[in-house]
Amino acid sequence: MKYLLLSLFFFSTIINAQELNCKVRVNVESLETYYRDFLNDFASSVEDYMNKTKFYNGEWEGNRIECSMDVFFTSASDEVNYSAQVVITSQREIYNSQNYTRMLTVSDNRWVFRYEDGQSFYQSETSFDPLISFLDFYANVLIGFDLDSYAELGGSPYFSKALDIVNFAVTGGASASWLSTTGSYSRRKLVQELLDEKYRQVREGFYDYFYGIDYFSINAKEAQRFIVKFIDKVDASKDKLDVRSVLLKTFFDAKFGEIIEKLKGYQDYRGMLIKLKKIDPAHAAKYDEAI
Repeated sequence: MKYLLLSLFFFSTIINAQELNCKVRVNVESLETYYRDFLNDFASSVEDYMNKTKFYNGEWEGNRIECSMDVFFTSASDEVNYSAQVVITSQREIYNSQNYTRMLTVSDNRWVFRYEDGQSFYQSETSFDPLISFLDFYANVLIGFDLDSYAELGGSPYFSKALDIVNFAVTGGASASWLSTTGSYSRRKLVQELLDEKYRQVREGFYDYFYGIDYFSINAKEAQRFIVKFIDKVDASKDKLDVRSVLLKTFFDAKFGEIIEKLKGYQDYRGMLIKLKKIDPAHAAKYDEAI
């Protein structure tokens, strides 16, 4: 039943489209007025690139991935060199529902790139560009997370592509933001953890979790069992995982509120929230509030 349900959902919405439906918003308030005019077309250019470029190998089956990029420009050293902070989010439709479930929430605070007003965007899988490679990196991460929710480890080929981009950055003279594995968020560390065998149970648990979300309107108690199965998998792995795991932080930043809500009425609700405090201490106050 589990596999039939998701197969019907995934293949019943085939459309002729690329993979992403990305909304791009730009904030230039931190820049001097002189530089703002050079960025008039930036949002539309990024949006066109994300939505019209083919990132998936094969025909994309299912709805486009609903996602957004909020770009906050922080500085400009001249008319073509910029720094920005970016918030990337994505969501997908819940089976048998008009509602959506959040897939990803990432705050990437160090995007340094070159952009010339009116320039064309060209994809390259064999070279590094601070602007285009950043977009390609997140396109692959978004697709990977989406596929992981439909099949165990289904997103691995796209996480591997994202890691290839990071490795190109190492040899391409990229800024430190591509090389770092420290701090609360790191592009490099995110994809390394996604592909690390230590995190295999966590990623396999994604499938259980999203099956629970998809099945909730059909049988809430059975759905809760799958959500709990995911939590137990993460708990069983926690001793061998980095306490500053970027992957776990990324997942729970997007999902902690949904987990609290979906587990209401579960027979050991309190016990699961106590367990969640241990594996997701960043949101301990929210779990305490629910308890």
